Amino acid sequence: MTDRTQAPATSPAPGPMLLAAKLPPHVWFGVSAVFHYLGPAFAVLLFPHVGVLGMAWLRIATAALIFAPLTRPWRTFARADPSTRLLLLAFGACLAVMNCAFYLALDRLPISLVAAIEFVGTIGVALVGLRSTRNLTALAVAVTGTVLLIDVKWSSDPLGLFWAFLNGALFVGYIVLGHRVARAGAGDGIVGLGAAMTVAFVVVLPIGFTDALPAFFSPPLLIAAIGVGICSSVIPYICDQLAMSRLPRSSFALMLSLLPVTATLIGVIVLRQIPDFSDCVGIALVVAGVAFHRPARTD
Repeated sequence: MTDRTQAPATSPAPGPMLLAAKLPPHVWFGVSAVFHYLGPAFAVLLFPHVGVLGMAWLRIATAALIFAPLTRPWRTFARADPSTRLLLLAFGACLAVMNCAFYLALDRLPISLVAAIEFVGTIGVALVGLRSTRNLTALAVAVTGTVLLIDVKWSSDPLGLFWAFLNGALFVGYIVLGHRVARAGAGDGIVGLGAAMTVAFVVVLPIGFTDALPAFFSPPLLIAAIGVGICSSVIPYICDQLAMSRLPRSSFALMLSLLPVTATLIGVIVLRQIPDFSDCVGIALVVAGVAFHRPARTD
């Protein structure tokens, strides 16, 4: 059954929406997959200067300030019905806690392990809508590739694992809630995202503000933090909405198996972590699984 939510009343300009309609949803997902770990890779470099929660605060604040004039969240909440308001509140709270947990995990664990745990939760979402042997086979191939690629190793840091599993659970919530917002329509989904990001900023406001203060006295540091916010919470979340609006939820969840692939490639470019032969085989299997998958008509 397709999730549908009453659309918020305000929609962005039609120009970007025409472009969104012309490009395949897989293009938007690909852009999101790249920036999903590119921003956090740079964020880790800023942890010593603004703290983990300070970086999470700056990331969400940047996104909220960018979305506000474009989507006018105050109008969205004023015109939305009670069920839509509840959905946007839940989505925003999920975004806030998920981003904090994600950074707290990255501060203690390798990004590959955090990516592995993040992907585990999406398998269940993918299984819900996979109704054919072809799609189950595609999922099995993608999961096999992910296991080879990530080479999961348990950590001796229980607190880091707690944050990583919390982030993974909330990432499932992000998929489910974000898909409900998106299926109201691509434009309306972005408007809903802007409203939810405002909620996320309100939730995180008292958590990381003190840690973020040094950035306001260092223009280079503030510019770097804003760049991380754009890469982490603006570009990928918009692209997710554009992809979710046209992909079944299970299909979107299966395509998330590409995230460990992009994490590996970003590791090569940003962190100079060169993959070995098994990593290359894993990348090939994940790509093959996603390519072999066929979206269902309804989800």
